[in-house]
Amino acid sequence: MNSKDDNNLVEFLKDKLSRYNISDNISDSIFKITDYTKIDNKNHSLIINLSIVNNIRRVNKFHEAINRKLDSDSFYVSCAETMEERRRRVRNKTPFGFKTIVRIIDFIYKRVFPKLPIVKFLYFSITKGYNRVISKAEILGRLVSCGFEIIEYFENNNLLYVISKKTKKPDYNMNPSYGFLFKMKRVGYKGKIIGVYKIRTMYPYSEYCQDLIIKENKLSESGKISNDFRITTWGKFFRRFWIDELPMVINFFKGQLNIVGVRPLSVGYFSKYPKDLQDSRIQVKPGLFPPYYADLPRNFDEILLSEKKYINKKIKNPIKTDFEYFFKIIINILKGARSQ
Repeated sequence: MNSKDDNNLVEFLKDKLSRYNISDNISDSIFKITDYTKIDNKNHSLIINLSIVNNIRRVNKFHEAINRKLDSDSFYVSCAETMEERRRRVRNKTPFGFKTIVRIIDFIYKRVFPKLPIVKFLYFSITKGYNRVISKAEILGRLVSCGFEIIEYFENNNLLYVISKKTKKPDYNMNPSYGFLFKMKRVGYKGKIIGVYKIRTMYPYSEYCQDLIIKENKLSESGKISNDFRITTWGKFFRRFWIDELPMVINFFKGQLNIVGVRPLSVGYFSKYPKDLQDSRIQVKPGLFPPYYADLPRNFDEILLSEKKYINKKIKNPIKTDFEYFFKIIINILKGARSQ
């Protein structure tokens, strides 16, 4: 950016930050660094980093260092190039006729290689983590995992800017769910938290964005999150045909799930259920096939009624209930019922 662009950006950020009663001279709070060891030793009430996250080698360590340098409820402004914007940039500068092959090569080099144990070390030795590909969900999710609340995000000059606030200490997540097969924390029998196996259909760190997405987009009639940008392209297909849920069979053999049972929910999603249904849900074991595939409810309220009806029957006559629901579900699937 030239000096004019820098000045325009500073004025733009001043206007944005003024909405949050930030009276600091933001020029004194602006940095342009990619190495967290170069952050000064002073405490700050505002830090703005104009170096894009894509060029930071250890993103979480960087955010964690920022967290330590900020007072509680202080603000942190960061920026990044999203995966979607990168695709547009690569496509626009690629000659006609080579767009598809270049996109494939770019995907393999920038998305696949960094995840493969054998070539990961070599990849980062060459690139130093520079110009990595990061999805919008991962950009936001990493910040939340490092102790920040997302206040606002917006695009400016093809970059995503995020205004966040320090609200807690970082999680220091040493095992981010990057892999194709991963475990999700879910509420199980008697309220015990279990790790449910699934095929990844969301971008990494998406689990940290759930409350933000629900707040922004609300729930659809079916109880799912509307316009969920965390889901990958192939993830939508996998979800529609339950391919992503096949590894849950592992949980069945471990005794954590039944064939038929209520859907194992995340703690956040579980907390949005009525208290009486929360209490009754943990009295029965979750299952591979939820009861609403037998009842085919049309909205979230009907899903809740379907679960209540199943749980009441299950408690009175568990074996008969599961057989009855299992065959109804199979018939509905053969008729074309699909996961929405």
